[in-house]
Parts: sequence; C-alpha cells; structure tokens
Amino acid sequence: MTASVSGGGRLPAWDRTPADLRGLGYARDPRHLFGRLQRVATWDASGPVLARPGRTLADRSLCLDLPEIVEARPSADGATRLVLALEDGARIEAVHMPRAVVRPRVTVCLSSQVGCAMGCTFCATARMGLVRNLAAHEIVGQLLAVLHRYGPTSAQKLNLVFMGMGEPLHNVEALVRALDVLCDPAGLAVAPSRITVSTAGHVGGLARLARARWVPELAVSVNGATDAVRRSLMPIGKRWPLAELRAALVAWPRRPHQKFTLEYVLLAGVNDDDESADRLAAWTGDLAHVLNVIPFNAWGGAGSPYREPCSERVDAFVGRLRGHGCLVKVRRSRGRDARAACGTLVAPTPRAASGSVSRS
Repeated sequence: MTASVSGGGRLPAWDRTPADLRGLGYARDPRHLFGRLQRVATWDASGPVLARPGRTLADRSLCLDLPEIVEARPSADGATRLVLALEDGARIEAVHMPRAVVRPRVTVCLSSQVGCAMGCTFCATARMGLVRNLAAHEIVGQLLAVLHRYGPTSAQKLNLVFMGMGEPLHNVEALVRALDVLCDPAGLAVAPSRITVSTAGHVGGLARLARARWVPELAVSVNGATDAVRRSLMPIGKRWPLAELRAALVAWPRRPHQKFTLEYVLLAGVNDDDESADRLAAWTGDLAHVLNVIPFNAWGGAGSPYREPCSERVDAFVGRLRGHGCLVKVRRSRGRDARAACGTLVAPTPRAASGSVSRS
C-alpha cells in the first residue's frame, strides 16, 4: 500500500490495520491498539481513550486527527446532514439517519470523493465536478467523526451506505482499503452485509471490488431502460452500456439469498412511461434484485431541467413493474428539507483542495 501523509509529515492512523501497526514496531498485540482506535464504545466525550497508546502512536509520527464536523443541518424526519472539513480545506457531506423501530438502527451515508466525475445530469453533486478522491483514512475518519458525535457505539446497530458525494468505484482502491479497516473483527467489525456500495455502473470498479476481502452489498443506478436514455442521463453509459453492466452483475460473487439493489430515479416525462417500465422489467430478467424507484429529489435552481413525477404516475410505473413480477419499493429519500436527500449533496470546496486524480 502507498501510505498517504498527513500534515507535518505524519502518517494518518485511521487506515492502519493491525498488520500495519505491527510493522511500525508496536511491541504488544497490535489488535488491541487497533481496537482502541476503531471501537467507538471505548471513547469518552472528549475523544479516543488512548492515553498510553496515543503517546506510542505519536512517537511513531501517526496522526490521530479526524475530519471536523463544521455544519449540521437536522431534518424534520430525524436525519441530519453533516458537512465535514478535511485537512486541506476540502469539504464533504455525510448523512446520519436514525431509525426508531422495534430494533432501532442507524444508517450513515458516506462520501467517497470530493465532488464527482460521473456527470449524471439529474445530480447536484455532479455540478461540482471531481475535486479529488478521498484517501482511505479520510473515508474511515469521516465515519468515526460522525459516530463519535452522534453514535451508535456498536456496529450491531449500524448500516453504512456509500451513497454520498462521489462514485465509490471510481476510487475503488481507497474504498477497498477502508473496508479492510471497517470490517476487521478486531475493530468496528461492521458486517459486509451491513455495508452497501452504490455505483453508477462502473464496471471496471465492480470487477475489482468483487475480488476484495470483504465484499459488500451492491446498489446499482440504472435510471434508463434503453442505452439511449441512460446515456443522456448518465455519461458512464457511453463506456459501459446496459448489456455490459448486466454481465458484470451476473458475474458478481453473490452470497446465498443476496439481492442486488437496482436504483431508478424517476424523472417526469423522461423515463417514467409505461414502455420504460416494460423495458426495465425485461432488462432485470432473472437477476435476484430489489428495484428501488426513487422519485426525483428537486435540488432547485434554473439549471435543473427535471421534475418529480406526480404520485399517480409513480403508482402507475410501480404497478406496471410489479405486474411483470419485479420486487419494487418506492424510496422516499430522507432529509429532503435539509438538502440531505439522494442527488442533492453539494459542499463548496476551496480551489486549493483540488489535485490530480485518475479518471479511469
């Protein structure tokens, strides 16, 4: 692994695995130190309980700084949109979404990049362009900063979704490294089945993620039932058309009973007609899937040419899919009043944070 360097030439602690800590010369069981770093239950109100381990890490020039939550905007539905500042001044967004049910859980929506290069025309984040990738320690640190302030303290009550800013599979090596840390049994020990990575259909990244040690759940944005419609909405469709995307899903190392989440943003007058529903059902075919129909979340401004379909059109579209045997859910995004809904995340970032990144 090529280690990133924090301010003052220090290596960030948050993407270190137990094997890394052993390699740095930590004399005791490195799993213990790793657990102290990662387990939120060992933290107090002022920060990680790392008195002696902290001095040991400082001696080895490891940085314990976390991203700073600089803005929190609560929604009426209980979700909270969070803006986090990174060390170079770049800003990203995360969303904390508690669910008060019989077995309460919290879903945290994470970003993988500052901005996004995918250019999806219905997404406000795309207007930022790609500023830079997040390093693995920034992905992990983003989560730890959120959990430290808002909880939960146990991974048993946590779901993670990589549905924030950026295309996770455009930054797949950092994502895989972050999963190595988050899923390690000595640390947070988040089950891969509790982590969902959402992609616009980056087939190259899918192939790499399939070879990871910890393979998460998968959500795939389809949004067009023909290549022509999909390309007009998502430029990635020019590189990987629907047939190639489906072939990649067929090849995915699916766990028993695992279903793909297929996401379809419904845009009034664009992709919400009956013929689109019929074609979409034909494309899904025998894929083990749950189809999330997401009515467009308006993000305002004259720059958006799209509208949310009326409830009657949503019902008709969903009914037609169900008539074809599709398992369909209508997903009403949380946090809409706080600009935390899908496709609406934008965090102004200073130009100085921009750097060269791969656009493969």
